Amino acid sequence: RHAPGFSQPLDARPGEEAAFARRIDPAREPGLSPEQRRLMAQVEFAQRQRVLQRRLRSRNLLLALGIGAVTFGIYGYTFYSVSQERFLDELEQEADAARARARARAEGAAS
Repeated sequence: RHAPGFSQPLDARPGEEAAFARRIDPAREPGLSPEQRRLMAQVEFAQRQRVLQRRLRSRNLLLALGIGAVTFGIYGYTFYSVSQERFLDELEQEADAARARARARAEGAAS
């Protein structure tokens, strides 16, 4: 038998089934020494750590992309909104009008 989507393994002969690794429980396997059991537990722990690290790396990448997208969105919106604002132009016009009124008063008082 072969898993769906997989072709026959490279080392299998045509018409022959490939040998698959069989799962064992190290605590119940009679032929294993304590050193072999310890080594198997160590390898399984290392494998779990690699999987956890890979999972965390992908989560961290997604989080970084999300934070970056929000940051650039805020940055872009700020530039857009500042370019739309005309309040500085209005303040300048008011200041020019106030200067003109002050000059007119000064000229009126001087004459």
